Amino acid sequence: MSTVPDDVLNPGVEEKIAVARTKKDEGDQAFKEGDFTKALRAYHESTFYLTGIYKNAMSTAMPSPAEAPSDVKTPKTEADIMLDKIYSNMTQCHIKRENWKRAIETADKALSKNSLNTKALFRKGKALGELGHFEKAEKIMDDLLTKSIPDSEKAAIKTELARLRAMDKEREKEHNKKFKGFLNRGDKGDKEEK
Repeated sequence: MSTVPDDVLNPGVEEKIAVARTKKDEGDQAFKEGDFTKALRAYHESTFYLTGIYKNAMSTAMPSPAEAPSDVKTPKTEADIMLDKIYSNMTQCHIKRENWKRAIETADKALSKNSLNTKALFRKGKALGELGHFEKAEKIMDDLLTKSIPDSEKAAIKTELARLRAMDKEREKEHNKKFKGFLNRGDKGDKEEK
């Protein structure tokens, strides 16, 4: 993956990147301290400095999609790399706060910057499972197990997969119990009518 120097695409962007990096570092520190609200605020502020920096510069520096060969990948900028990490970190903050929908949204943003981000995929799978989308979560976790990742990460994925499957069985059991009660009530009403 090639990186395009930021000053080539947009002069004066170095200051914005420096501020964004400082904000990201503040977010990382707040996360370590367990202050997820402060971390999210710092990460969010960091994204303000990074998103949209290159839109105009990219349109003049890079060929349009129609002109570019289909097998050429768009080079990643320093901002893209930072945004990938920031969105993935934001996802973890949302998970810690049990804000599952926002966790999925920020994981998708991280994955839009880097589709191979295994942390973002794992976190998205976890959030989907918490929302009850077990099939989607299970597919993501199973796909992650096929990737070449460290054994420690595979162990964490297997543990999470087992936890999600247990949650799914418990929810299904509760659902069947309620459904069974519903059907039994209907039988009693039929007997009384006779």
